[in-house]
Amino acid sequence: VQLVQSGAELRNPGASVKVSCKASGYTFSTYYIDWVRQTPGQGLEWMGRIDPDDVATKPARKFQDRLTFTVEIATSTVYVELSSLTSEDTGVYYCARSRSGDYDYWGQGTQVTVSS
Repeated sequence: VQLVQSGAELRNPGASVKVSCKASGYTFSTYYIDWVRQTPGQGLEWMGRIDPDDVATKPARKFQDRLTFTVEIATSTVYVELSSLTSEDTGVYYCARSRSGDYDYWGQGTQVTVSS
């Protein structure tokens, strides 16, 4: 099983960023993909979840106004897009495979830096 994320991103305040997570080595539709980030100010935060089986999404309330999840079934890839970025969004973003609330595989992390 592997979750491979896209590379580091640098954005200006107010911009958007889109991070990908490509899954392999298992049946893509049978596990959720969660997104978690680690920032200097807030520590580890759960951002939300997507179910590749029915493309149902569950964003955390804190992010629901500026967070979008998409899935590309043909390539087993999940995307998360965060808009209206501020410096407080600077951090490392992770995808993780989950089922029944447990995470068993993680992506390598994507550094997102918001700076003018």
